[in-house]
Amino acid sequence: MAQITETFRGDFPLPDLNATARLGAGIARGLKVGDAVALWGDLGAGKTTLARAILRALGVAEEVPSPTFTLVQSYPTVPPVAHFDLYRLKGAREMEELGFDDALAQGAVLVEWPERAPEALPLEALHVRLGQQGGARLARLTGPAHWESLVHV
Repeated sequence: MAQITETFRGDFPLPDLNATARLGAGIARGLKVGDAVALWGDLGAGKTTLARAILRALGVAEEVPSPTFTLVQSYPTVPPVAHFDLYRLKGAREMEELGFDDALAQGAVLVEWPERAPEALPLEALHVRLGQQGGARLARLTGPAHWESLVHV
């Protein structure tokens, strides 16, 4: 099994929406075709809020709904971004029906609830684990080393 040779790990406090917007802008700066950003966290952890911040930084001005019911929402940004919500998925096989591989081939993907189909994620995905630490919101990032210079809060 292939391994990432250089890995970036970083913790980013998210005390307010401005910090989330800055993290989203950093992730947006680094997105290229074939990139996947896996957004991990419990219900209400801020996955959709961070996805919205990324999309806003890419120039999306319209409302960014949670794709909980549509499962995927696509945006004509540069690169094109598909926002997936896998919460209602029954299995990884459904990823093909949703066009996940095509979305990766044509742009970047943001994936909420990646634990529903972790095997579908590319090895070089950026993983963002959102949660609480000491009563404050925290984003813990893990992924390829090139993200380190891009994500500053």
